[in-house]
Amino acid sequence: MNVREVHSQRSKGKAGEAAAADYLKRNGYEILEQNYFFHHGEIDIIAKEGKTLVFVEVKSRQSTVFGEPEESVTPKKQELIRRTAEGYVLEKNIGEIDCRFDVVSVMLKDGKANCKVLKDCF
Repeated sequence: MNVREVHSQRSKGKAGEAAAADYLKRNGYEILEQNYFFHHGEIDIIAKEGKTLVFVEVKSRQSTVFGEPEESVTPKKQELIRRTAEGYVLEKNIGEIDCRFDVVSVMLKDGKANCKVLKDCF
């Protein structure tokens, strides 16, 4: 991958994350943090829906040639997100709270983003 491709991929990812955050807000989520890092892991969006703490992975694509965006959340990625979420709960000293893991699938096409939320994915 050359530098231009990396920059393009990053800007597509950022566009997908921005679209996902807007979509979640419009659908009743309260965004607490974006791009939270803990050790070697990152969580794209941390939000609350009602009384539930939600850790959100955002996956964006421009086509389904390689499958739906959410299909790229592998078991290895899920485990990394879980460990990062545990770090968040410890770091923020959060007591007992219901938590779940959602994936927002974003299809970017013709300057528009089509989002869908898959709740409690793993």
